[in-house]
Amino acid sequence: MPLPPAPTRRAALLAPEAFDIPARPRAAVVTEVAEPAALAPAAARSTSGTKARGKALPAATASAAASEPMAAGASAPRALAPEPATPAAPSARSGSATRRATTATAAPKKASEAPARSKRAPASGPTKLFVLDTNVLLHDPTSLFRFEEHDIFLPMIVLEELDAHKKGMTEVARNGRQTSRTLDALAGVQGADIARGLKLDSTGQRAAGGCLYFQTAPLDYSLPTSLPPGKADNQILGVVEALRKLHAPREVVLVSKDINMRVKARALGLNAEDYQNDKTLEDGDLLYAGVMALPPDFWTKSGKNVESWQSGSHTYYRIGGPIVPQLMINQFVYFEAPGEPSLFARVSEIREKTAVLQTLKDYGSTKNAVWGVTTRNREQNFAMNLLMDPEVDFVTLTGTAGTGKTLLALAAGLTQVLDDRRYTEIIMTRATVSVGEDIGFLPGTEEEKMGPWMGALDDNLEFLAKGDGGNAGEWGRAATNELIRSRIKIKSMNFMRGRTFLNKYVIIDEAQNLTPKQMKTLITRAGPGTKIICMGNLAQIDTPYLTEGSSGLTYAVDRFKGWPHSGHITLARGERSRLADFASEVL
Repeated sequence: MPLPPAPTRRAALLAPEAFDIPARPRAAVVTEVAEPAALAPAAARSTSGTKARGKALPAATASAAASEPMAAGASAPRALAPEPATPAAPSARSGSATRRATTATAAPKKASEAPARSKRAPASGPTKLFVLDTNVLLHDPTSLFRFEEHDIFLPMIVLEELDAHKKGMTEVARNGRQTSRTLDALAGVQGADIARGLKLDSTGQRAAGGCLYFQTAPLDYSLPTSLPPGKADNQILGVVEALRKLHAPREVVLVSKDINMRVKARALGLNAEDYQNDKTLEDGDLLYAGVMALPPDFWTKSGKNVESWQSGSHTYYRIGGPIVPQLMINQFVYFEAPGEPSLFARVSEIREKTAVLQTLKDYGSTKNAVWGVTTRNREQNFAMNLLMDPEVDFVTLTGTAGTGKTLLALAAGLTQVLDDRRYTEIIMTRATVSVGEDIGFLPGTEEEKMGPWMGALDDNLEFLAKGDGGNAGEWGRAATNELIRSRIKIKSMNFMRGRTFLNKYVIIDEAQNLTPKQMKTLITRAGPGTKIICMGNLAQIDTPYLTEGSSGLTYAVDRFKGWPHSGHITLARGERSRLADFASEVL
């Protein structure tokens, strides 16, 4: 069926006889390729959410849609109308529809470009203009590329604050320098025009489809007299206020990590949001626990189709059914029901519709004690199976105080270093974040400086040495302590960059206080034959600006789940004392 002619104006209805007009020559029809959401003109992103952007349009239709005024009663787009000539006006792209349609008529797009340009799904709704606070860029230098198809505006005072924070060796200074390099790379792209906006995908960041705008001209705004105009935060609030009036009805949003800044913005009637992209999880309760309870009717529904076989000291079960898609490699499952045999197993293999469960070694039995330590509950036994498995290179343990994380890791490490000779030594480190006020510089060597931070290590070594040499007398206990100390090295995280650990058993304590970048730095130190154990309590984060969702420990647990050579367990029950257990619950 031939295409009918284009309507003469927007929202006009075609006459019935228009459908009988013969088709025009193919050369006169140009197919408008669907623009990605990032590069679509602002006028095309209306609230109606139409999905006709990917259809073939005649050139006349595209031109008429861009140039004709809106018909009465048509839904007004929320995107910007062209503003008066302002160097930093993000609305400069709103007139690009006419230019693109004209270009399309003169030079049709290559057919080979169409599949690559149409991969991204069209965006629904108008794009926003996000004004970034300085602390967002200092917190995450890649935040410029985290706003999808939306545009970003940087006030001039933000560039001034970036310049003031770029000196030094701190994490903030490094992030400031990286942000400056990123801005320089965007501005240095051939054909880049700051006045029209810098395309955020011009340096290869395809996830970002908007443009970056700088404040290149004074903006007219008025703030309450109670806000001093010389303060940087208030200047940023003034810029947001000016942009909101200049680009109405487009939504202008301030993004800041400063809570007080967001409160002041909302008090002034401005939209303000926290930067959420650094959070691995929105809710800590959604963190992967590493354990799953099988349903009570598991054997009733799956018992007839379960295959089982024996290999060494382990029994294997091949199961199917709807539970298989919920499982992950090295995840622990258990079945406990009154009057029925219990099952404690680990997922060792997953195929399309089946999974293989491997029974566990019972470290709660005295004959299987590890350096004199026996596990006291189900989760501790799961953790010990991971710690003693040579095929598992990375183990994460989380849990409240007193659940036995450090004791289990040390007992497994001493057994594999001194008895099995699987590793040459134990290396222990932790994040040196104070609970209270700092006590100042500590004297001595690196190990002596780390001594006050390693009280948990000393307490657990005292318990382990007592259990191993309880009947050996004073000399025997002293020799045991000396042997243990000779195989444990205490290192500071400040000097980990560039190191490689070969055949080491590395314990990272208090890992909840690490950022994702610090966690990556530590884990990538592992060489051949090295095992890393990360432990922490997500309820005891002492690092400023870190939460359960953005902690490096949460990041590692979420990224490593399902990898065949890693495992995670959340220890649920405290075993320190009844006082400690009760305090964890009520305080």
